[in-house]
Amino acid sequence: MMEQKRVSLANGVELDTVDEGPVDGPALIFLHGFPESHRTWRHQIAHFSDRFRCIAPDQRGYRGSSKPQEVEAYTPDKLIGDIFLLADVLGIAKFTIVGHDWGGAIAWGVALGGQHARVERAIIANAPHPAVFQKLLYTNHTQREASQYIRAFRDPANDDLVREKGITGILKQEVNWDRPDTMPAEERARLLKDWEDRDACFGMLNYYRASQMTVPTMDEPFEVPADYTPPPIPKLTIPTLVIWALDDLALPQENLEGLDDVIDPLTIVQVPDCGHFVPWEAPENVIAAMEEFLSQ
Repeated sequence: MMEQKRVSLANGVELDTVDEGPVDGPALIFLHGFPESHRTWRHQIAHFSDRFRCIAPDQRGYRGSSKPQEVEAYTPDKLIGDIFLLADVLGIAKFTIVGHDWGGAIAWGVALGGQHARVERAIIANAPHPAVFQKLLYTNHTQREASQYIRAFRDPANDDLVREKGITGILKQEVNWDRPDTMPAEERARLLKDWEDRDACFGMLNYYRASQMTVPTMDEPFEVPADYTPPPIPKLTIPTLVIWALDDLALPQENLEGLDDVIDPLTIVQVPDCGHFVPWEAPENVIAAMEEFLSQ
């Protein structure tokens, strides 16, 4: 069982955080995605904490961590800022950022904003790069169809459903990528318990509601709008490992196309026969890829 401690950030947010391994060891900061917790990375933390300082917060909006209810508390700059403030409080000058799903989206931002100065390496699992993802939402039928649930997550018309049935209600209504049979029963029970907290449910949904990404309807043209201006995203020039499970129903492997134009040096490791939640669906594959990458 991973112990957590309460960490108070300079912005007033408090994060329940796992901090395991040698305090003076090289730091790995693990970020979980929707709708999970620090336990997304339980296998990797157990493996690497003999040599690395492994930090894994329950991010804002999740479980026991601070759960502001206003949407604007979840804009990407604030979620990214939490991670740098967490490193500051823990006395970590430089670190490797590791993220999956929404944690991966935040990890992209942390890496891009802190590369070289604070962030030495990035490890991203099944989380689309911001420059690639928006274009796919405009042009790729599979990705747009798979992302329609985001429109539902953002729709206040579903708030009563969430208040009545929690996050489970909206997942059952909107999502086709949940595969309950792949998750150990005790882990699923933990998540269901976490999801009973309605403030956490809305905290989780606010990640989607505060995001600037545009998810067109299926009726809109499959083309980049004439007035679309890509956000000014710098090239990522720290060593970056992208781990991609190929049976992800939410994020098709087209998300890998063009990454070598925006990241250098880049390593891509594909994991066949695995769904979206690769850190615990295929933990040994992820550990092996991380071991090789971190040893270079």
